[in-house]
Amino acid sequence: MKFSIKRKIFAAVITLSLLSLGLVSCSKLDNDYQPIEVSGLNIIQASPTLELLDVYVDNTRANNSDFEFGNKIGYLSAYAGSRAFNVTKKGSATSLKSLQFTLKPQAGYSLFLVNTLANIEFLMLEDNLEKPAAGKAKVRFVNLSPDGGPLSLNVNGAATDIVTNKAFKEYSDFIVIDAAASANFNIKNATNNNIETTLSSVKVEEGKIYTIYAKGLKANNDDTRFSAKLFVH
Repeated sequence: MKFSIKRKIFAAVITLSLLSLGLVSCSKLDNDYQPIEVSGLNIIQASPTLELLDVYVDNTRANNSDFEFGNKIGYLSAYAGSRAFNVTKKGSATSLKSLQFTLKPQAGYSLFLVNTLANIEFLMLEDNLEKPAAGKAKVRFVNLSPDGGPLSLNVNGAATDIVTNKAFKEYSDFIVIDAAASANFNIKNATNNNIETTLSSVKVEEGKIYTIYAKGLKANNDDTRFSAKLFVH
């Protein structure tokens, strides 16, 4: 979904790829000058590991501090076009996984690091940033738990789940929901309908756009255990 780069989502801007592409001198501007086209980029660390990671866009490191499980960077401003993404262990020059992806100008994306460290991979999703109608918000659900099985998303114990039966790495569209002072988002086992975890007492604000993702491993008991997280676009 296209959106204006003047919106707040581009307030956190880093100069991704500026070293390779160069800056345009004001003295060289003329009538033929074409504005630089950019995209918005979230990067989310959803790989269940206690290792600290570094993420690179082309040759520029995107994270300015330790990037640990459950962290998010963004929205960053990245040049549109073909970009190379790499993830490494903190301080390492050895790529664990790479991705070549073409970013569309004026589009928003969320790039997730997913799966266990030994099998780490990227999941790039385009974000629909069209503002919801008055009194409404939007939410997307992503299943990023490698051993969580198929999952559904339920709001406030309603009889009907708003997202159903999403396997690992599967995701929903953005779904319109009512704004609310407090809402409970239940992540349910799609096979037996049991609630696996809940995001409780979430304020759902009018006009806001959210992503909820299941993360972690049911087999673990440390900080990488199964849980869910929400972020605002």
